[in-house]
Amino acid sequence: MKKQLLFFFCILSFAAIAQETELALPYPMIEKDSLYREDQFYIGMTYNMIGNSPTAFSQDKFSTGFTAGVLRDFPLNKERTFAIAPGLGFSYQNYNQNMFINGTAANPVYSIIPSGTYYSKNKIEEYLLDLPIEVRWRTSTMESHKFWRVYSGVKMSYVLASRSQYADGQYNVVIKNNPDFNALQLGVYMAMGYNTWNFYGYYGLTPLLSKNATIQNKPIGLNAIQLGLLFYIL
Repeated sequence: MKKQLLFFFCILSFAAIAQETELALPYPMIEKDSLYREDQFYIGMTYNMIGNSPTAFSQDKFSTGFTAGVLRDFPLNKERTFAIAPGLGFSYQNYNQNMFINGTAANPVYSIIPSGTYYSKNKIEEYLLDLPIEVRWRTSTMESHKFWRVYSGVKMSYVLASRSQYADGQYNVVIKNNPDFNALQLGVYMAMGYNTWNFYGYYGLTPLLSKNATIQNKPIGLNAIQLGLLFYIL
């Protein structure tokens, strides 16, 4: 029994000495990753607006958006301050406004709700698969993840599902997957900031609605404008 206890304490002493030796390694011996990549994941929240809208069109309430995804960072120079990053993401976009979409998905009818008309809800929702590609400039180093960045890019989105809803207490009109919504949407964006906080802006080059959607025989259009915050994660 005494021999077993002696052996046990010897093992503990050896482990303690080994751990102390490992912690005492000089700083220059700690290996740094000279092939580091930055900002591989992103998540963002936006305030959504509409541009290129028809006469009397207006937005009400607060329209929000959410986006998240992954990007593959490919540095282009030795200092790794310039890079290109293609990615894959998902986003949800909501637009509260005064354009009433009536009828059915096969035969939607569009009109502007007259001023003074009561309604509790009138919105457009989209769920999108995003394919962004961005050009990156940053002041990152191997030693610090706190740096300035300016990232700009192009994003192609595919509408997985769309939904419009109007409710006024008496009627509740819901149209899902309206074929007049452009299935493929292209836009440009920019994210810039320092460390965690990055301001984000997006402008849709493709209108939300196709030329088939008209009010008084005029195409409705509706280009998405999004402003918000984007957070990058390693």
